[in-house]
Amino acid sequence: MSRLRLNAWLLALITLAVYLPVRNDGFVNYDDTDYVTENNFVKNGLTWTDVKWAFTSFHASNWHPLTWISHMADCQWFGLNAGAQHFVNVLFHAANAALLFVLLMRLTNALGPCFFIAALFAWHPLHVESVAWISERKDVLSTFFALLSLLSYAKYAQENRRRSFWFALIFFALGLMSKPMLVTLPFVLLLLDFWPLNRVTGCRLQVESSATANQPSTFNLQLSTVLEKWPFFLLTAISCVVTFFAQRSGEAVVSLANVSLLHRLENAPVALARYLLKIIWPAKLAVIYPMPERIPLLAIIAAIVVLILISVAAWLLRKKNPYLIVGWLWFLGTLVPVIGLVQVGGAALADRYTYFPSIGIFLAVAFGARALANHFRFPKIILPGAAILIFAACLVLTEKQLSYWRNSETLFSHAVAVTKNNDIALVNLGVALDLQGRSDEALIYYRAALRITPDRFQIHNNIANILDKTGRPEAALKEYQAAIRLKPKMAFLHNALGETLAELGRFDEALTELTLAAQLDAAYAAPHFQMGKVFLREVRDPEAIAQFQEAVRLDPDNFQILTFVARVLAADKNSKVRDGKTALMLAAKANALTGGQQPLVLDALGMACAETGDFTNAIAITQKAWDIAAAANMKNLGPFQQHIALYQNHQPWRESFLTTHAPLKNLPAQ
Repeated sequence: MSRLRLNAWLLALITLAVYLPVRNDGFVNYDDTDYVTENNFVKNGLTWTDVKWAFTSFHASNWHPLTWISHMADCQWFGLNAGAQHFVNVLFHAANAALLFVLLMRLTNALGPCFFIAALFAWHPLHVESVAWISERKDVLSTFFALLSLLSYAKYAQENRRRSFWFALIFFALGLMSKPMLVTLPFVLLLLDFWPLNRVTGCRLQVESSATANQPSTFNLQLSTVLEKWPFFLLTAISCVVTFFAQRSGEAVVSLANVSLLHRLENAPVALARYLLKIIWPAKLAVIYPMPERIPLLAIIAAIVVLILISVAAWLLRKKNPYLIVGWLWFLGTLVPVIGLVQVGGAALADRYTYFPSIGIFLAVAFGARALANHFRFPKIILPGAAILIFAACLVLTEKQLSYWRNSETLFSHAVAVTKNNDIALVNLGVALDLQGRSDEALIYYRAALRITPDRFQIHNNIANILDKTGRPEAALKEYQAAIRLKPKMAFLHNALGETLAELGRFDEALTELTLAAQLDAAYAAPHFQMGKVFLREVRDPEAIAQFQEAVRLDPDNFQILTFVARVLAADKNSKVRDGKTALMLAAKANALTGGQQPLVLDALGMACAETGDFTNAIAITQKAWDIAAAANMKNLGPFQQHIALYQNHQPWRESFLTTHAPLKNLPAQ
């Protein structure tokens, strides 16, 4: 095995070993719901309909079809196995480390610096976020294609193979379809033209007098290196336009009214300086860094001075040490799309944004250290010894950082601990605790977040949900109303308010809110479902059935809706409501969707069987429901036994829905 392959494999294998703990990690409640766990297109796997959606959707405020397809492939092969999906990220990261090493060796053939750069890229704790977060598949995937593009371009530049140029363009296009942050890659190609490819002989633009017909002038040589890349710049322009519309369509772009242009300009140099500091000293890393309300003038001045000094030094040393200017501009240039001038979300910066840009800093440091060692004739042991210490520190910090990604609670608890006024982390920590049934603790964090940003409707909604769930509907009502004042055209808020009004017996007001919710979102099934339940309580059975039918039409795979409607059609005391055949069809579908393992779904299926006269199956199915419920330590198993006793006497189950608001409200999520 050649030295190149041996080192590439060594990098990849160590990287796999370092990131092995992620196989025990779960999904987190920040973006993973949008990207995988609650995205039906992704969960369906690789179907033609879903692949078409990947190319035509602006879901999650992005257009990155290859990222969607990669998640679909995960679900096709592994289902919702979080550990397996994490490990796919790790495989891409290990491949990226090996590809980076191969690229640098092709460009420079300097084994020591190349291995150092690739290893630092692979094991730096700042890159944990891009690898350990399933939703950041787009980082590792886009970088994979970016490195293939750079490798192909290097082959074109060194061997003048036109085919390699077009391969570079294809890989660039694939990278953009994985994550549009890659739009600055053509500028990286120009940097490589300067060094180490040496296709640009200088920075002069005038035509030299010595130029002949057979020897292109300096101007022509440099101009041609730019003009040949027009297909790359065209793809960049297209990607920028598509991405802007994608983010605008999803309301991800923050308006100037919320974050002023001046504030963004103030944050940009500070963010760049903080990125540089985190690369050098990766402490207090967090999944989210909130945009501060005010940035101290001294911090802005200090950041600008540091950036200018480094830029001037790199420029002055460009002739003897060209890697300094190349590495520095690689870092600055590739961060331009995410520096916050177009503000997306509420973050001042993000660790994941350094995944590809940090290569520039590693490159400048590695080759700069080698130059210093040669100039001052350091003992040969100095550089390898320093590299080993750096690697050891990175590995220790990376393992520590990986531990925070175990689950949502550990992730956001850490973020709250190492940042200030982090309302996003507080909210997500509250969500994590709420999902564990720790509602009182969740409420504390929601209220803390609300004190920081009282104008976020999501926080009011989350507080209202807990208050309603814990038997405080009057208090919940006020929070829902506050959320609606902030976001009056959000359908799910009106639906939640309508549901709470119905709980309080204020049916006319409830129907007004639910009707408005249905009008705001014609594809939203929930308000029709809730209206059906209100109509049942008002003994308006035909209207109730019509609303239930519409809810099933709009959301035909919602097992909770299917189960409740089946139960009504099978067991309502009002004979005009009952429809055993339809109930059986709906309950059977709900049972199939839940894998035959949900006790309350099985109970509804048993009711439907009994209503159609099939008491043998009704008994067997309800007995299975009882067995599963008992094994899961569910409370109140008495109803199952009552139903079985009736079926044994060839009697179907009957119940009234006049006072029952939501019998399936506590049904566990699928």
